Formats: sequence, structure tokens, C-alpha cells
Amino acid sequence: MSNISNSYDLLVFLKEQKLLEDAPEFWWPSCSDFEILIGSILTQNTKWINVEKSLENLKRLDVLSLEKLSTIDLDLFIVAITPSGFKNQKSVRIKKLCQNILETFQSFENFCLKVDREWLLEQKGIGKETADAILCYACHQDEMVIDKYTLNLLKRFGYEFESYEDLKSWVEYGINENFDKITFLYEDNISLNKIYCRLHGKIVEFMKQNPKG
Repeated sequence: MSNISNSYDLLVFLKEQKLLEDAPEFWWPSCSDFEILIGSILTQNTKWINVEKSLENLKRLDVLSLEKLSTIDLDLFIVAITPSGFKNQKSVRIKKLCQNILETFQSFENFCLKVDREWLLEQKGIGKETADAILCYACHQDEMVIDKYTLNLLKRFGYEFESYEDLKSWVEYGINENFDKITFLYEDNISLNKIYCRLHGKIVEFMKQNPKG
């Protein structure tokens, strides 16, 4: 594997692997920002294929909206998201999150524009990784998502980090410091948010394809 001195080098290395050629523009496999919000919580401690089953159940019930999930019958909700596991816990937390979003932001669109990391981290069941996933993929804000794939990939290059925040700062710094090079690399006016989305996506896909390094 190549020598990696910063996250720009990591991006270049991963881009050479041609990992996301058939992936959606922002990588996350969903058709709406609200689905991403719900999916980011449902995917905790489970595989994405199980989340897709839960999302399909919610679509069939025609309840996949902020307003409807804020008032949904809890028993009905629990049955719908059973494939994702931890159904009792997740149902209560998602319903409460929807209620809090409406109370604080009045609409999902306003939530995406105005929510910040601190507010999300105050919500029950939302940790740093989930908060960043919501901000990056659902709200299209400039936040990098860090997960076990990121940590394990960088270990292969000899890097060790003491905390989530240290690793996140390392990744974001290298991208921001080399933003001009990255725009040239992509040959278009790519946004910082899209870079973060695609970098995270490349990391995940690379690690799935190369579980042992």
C-alpha cells in the first residue's frame, strides 16, 4: 500500500481504486434526506440490508415523514422496524427525535439548515458518528463521518488516534488544506460536503472489499 502522510493522500489512494463508479452522487444508498436521517439511527448495531427492510416497511405504511413518525403508534412502529434490531429502543428514540425536531425547528427543511452537532448530541441515542452522518448525508453540512472502517484503514498505514475527535480532525484538516488540489483532481466545482461523503464512502467500500490488510 502507498505511503499516506495526510487525508489528501488517502483520498488519492482510494480514488485510484475506482470504488464508487456506480454509486449515488453522495454515496449513501437512499432516495431522500429524511430517509437518511431515519436510516442513520436504524443502522446502529446492524447491517444496512436490515435497515432497507425497515425503511420499506415504513414506506408501505406511508409513515416515512417527520410529521407522521412524530405521532405514530409505537406498537406499529416497533413491528415495522423489527428487521433493524433493538426495535423497542430505536422506535422510542426516533419518535422522540421527530417530536423534538418539530418543536425546535418546525420542519425538516429548517432542521437541515439550522441544526448543529451540539443539538444532535443532546438527543437520546445519537452519538458522534450518528450525529456526523446526519449532518453530512441528510443535512449536507461540512462534517466528516468517522467510523470503525476509517480507524481500521488508518491503522494499516501505521496511524493511531486517541479519540474520535482526533481522527476526525486529522481527516478534515488534510482535506481542507488540500482543497484546491482536490477540486483539480475532480475537475469540477465539487463541494466540501460531497468530498466528505465520497471519501467516507470510498473508505467503507474499500474496507468491505479488503477486510484483511
